[in-house]
Amino acid sequence: MKKKELILEGLSCANCAVKIEEEIKKLEGANDVSINFVTKTLKVNVDDENKLKEIEKIVKEIEPDVKVYDKDKIQKSFQKKNELDDHENKFNKRDEISRLLYSLTIFIIAILVKEPFGLKLSLFIVSYIISGWKVLYRSFINIKKGLIFDENFLMSIATIGAFSIGQFAEAVGVMIFYEIGELLQALAVDNSRRSIKSLLEIRPDYANLLDDGRTYKVSPQEVDVGQLILVKSGERIPLDGVVIKGSTMVDTSALTGEPVPKVVKEGDEVLSGYVNLNGSITVKVEKEYSQSTYSKILEIVETTASKKARTEKIISKFARYYTPIVVFSAIALAVLPSILIGGPFKPWLYRALVFLVISCPCALVLSVPLGYFAGIGKLSKKGVLVKGGNYLETLKNLDTIIFDKTGTLTEGVFEVTEVKAYNGINNNELLKIAAYAESHSNHPIATSIKEYYNDNIDEKLIQEYQEIVGKGVRAKINGETVLVGNMDFMLENGVDIPTIEPNGTIVYVGINNIFAGYIKISDKIRPQTKDTINKLKELGIKKTVLLTGDNEETAKRVALELGVDEYYANLLPEDKVTLLERYLSDKPSVAFVGDGINDAPVLARSDVGIAMGGLGSDAAIEAADVVIMEDDISRIIDAINVSRKTINIIWQNIIFILAVKILFLILGALGLANMWGAVFADVGVSLLAVFNCMRILK
Repeated sequence: MKKKELILEGLSCANCAVKIEEEIKKLEGANDVSINFVTKTLKVNVDDENKLKEIEKIVKEIEPDVKVYDKDKIQKSFQKKNELDDHENKFNKRDEISRLLYSLTIFIIAILVKEPFGLKLSLFIVSYIISGWKVLYRSFINIKKGLIFDENFLMSIATIGAFSIGQFAEAVGVMIFYEIGELLQALAVDNSRRSIKSLLEIRPDYANLLDDGRTYKVSPQEVDVGQLILVKSGERIPLDGVVIKGSTMVDTSALTGEPVPKVVKEGDEVLSGYVNLNGSITVKVEKEYSQSTYSKILEIVETTASKKARTEKIISKFARYYTPIVVFSAIALAVLPSILIGGPFKPWLYRALVFLVISCPCALVLSVPLGYFAGIGKLSKKGVLVKGGNYLETLKNLDTIIFDKTGTLTEGVFEVTEVKAYNGINNNELLKIAAYAESHSNHPIATSIKEYYNDNIDEKLIQEYQEIVGKGVRAKINGETVLVGNMDFMLENGVDIPTIEPNGTIVYVGINNIFAGYIKISDKIRPQTKDTINKLKELGIKKTVLLTGDNEETAKRVALELGVDEYYANLLPEDKVTLLERYLSDKPSVAFVGDGINDAPVLARSDVGIAMGGLGSDAAIEAADVVIMEDDISRIIDAINVSRKTINIIWQNIIFILAVKILFLILGALGLANMWGAVFADVGVSLLAVFNCMRILK
């Protein structure tokens, strides 16, 4: 299967997007179909590229004006991509406005003309065809495909029915103002899209490629790993790499939400999406464009539509059943009263037509995904990536948050604070042996020991090396068996250790199964951690839990200092999963917060896995559902607050839309509303829902 991404230029109908997605899902050889209405993109896995022609045919049948582009082919040239974006912003708006102005002008003339009747009727028909031919055409095509119950069908039946009972002005007027409403809705949605996408606008448009002393402006996709690029003052860094010449200040806010500029110099890593604020720098590219930080962030944000929230699924399912129910109710309203109570058929038919006009489900189908995308876009600006609307919805209802200690609640930067040797060796020898034993380990504690040793390590003296996860390392150094690790590791190997006051992390050292001493390590609590824990409790989080592989005394000290409700110490990675399972069985919604590197199993198993400091970390981005792009634990507060605001606004829209529609359905059935009121109410709720979604961005 090959993953493809298509751009649907001109897609402005949310309900049509749902229908396109459903039809493509029926195609054999097309899997994992997902349309993001906000970004106008279609993602699909196909077994054969020829399948793309069938997909384009489906799109054209449902939305004839939509143009389908293969994103991979367009992005081969950044100029073509920019031209497409510019064209998309202006897509067909002038033609639509002109068409509706012509129709409206003829409609007004038809109203003013009194006689002859044939001329008046002809003008109404011409105006109706100009304004409504697209609706009629789409309805006809969809009926042929068996997609009967949609907004095009409803408007076609309602307006043709109005013509049939002699309500010519109302039939044409409703069609014109429905189309004007659709145009206004499309403009509002486009404006919303721009507002949301501006939060994510970290796209590097070009790269200054250095080759033989000359500079060439090229697409970032054309730059290979190992090549050199020049980034001038004011330019956005297009690819991940390392500075090999120059120094500057960079604005990292587009990725991290951090407003304070960062100094970078020779040897420092820079990421795509940073903005160079002053000096020019030369960067050696370390990742190709598709693997760059920018690409990963945008891919996460733009694929959020594939992970729909429960509310989105409910509304999509509701819309499928709602429209047929309304249509059959309208038929019953038109026919049954005349049969049961007698009287003329025409008034009841008119009421049924009003019933149809107000029943269009577009406002619901549009506002829900737009709201979720606005919330995800807002959080991305704050340096928090949420991988789907389902996780945004879960954040709102969190009951319990479980924290890893090291690198999450603490800074994860270890320092050796004490070296104490026993049994005939001195402190320097103990430190040297421990550094040699830890020389192949990347664990933060091992790194701190090697940094404190600060001397060359002769690899020839290390004959064997084995790292036991969660316990320590075993090595043979210059013929002697060395153990470096925690208390359990020592006891398992028969090393007797004395009682030591563990007011920190203790690393024990054994040589040939004899206790040789210990090294005490300290790790500072993050300055914003205690305040974050307190604010979480104010937000209604019922329980906070600390998990650590550290000793009991250290875990207890940190838990008491921070006000964490429960703590568990001396845990192996598999123990964390076991404990999480226990909480998942008892609590309605559980989040785990970890560093995203050593905690992948727990992050993946929790209801919401939140990775700290995920910027540039492949492990974090892969394992977590929410990625905090820098080491700022207080961003969890932002994530919960934005999720609650988003869900509240979405439900405001749902309740408001349904209330207005139900009201007009009742008024229409009672003969207290006409088609004019119905169409204005339908258009009005859609526009108000879109504008309400934009409150999320504030």
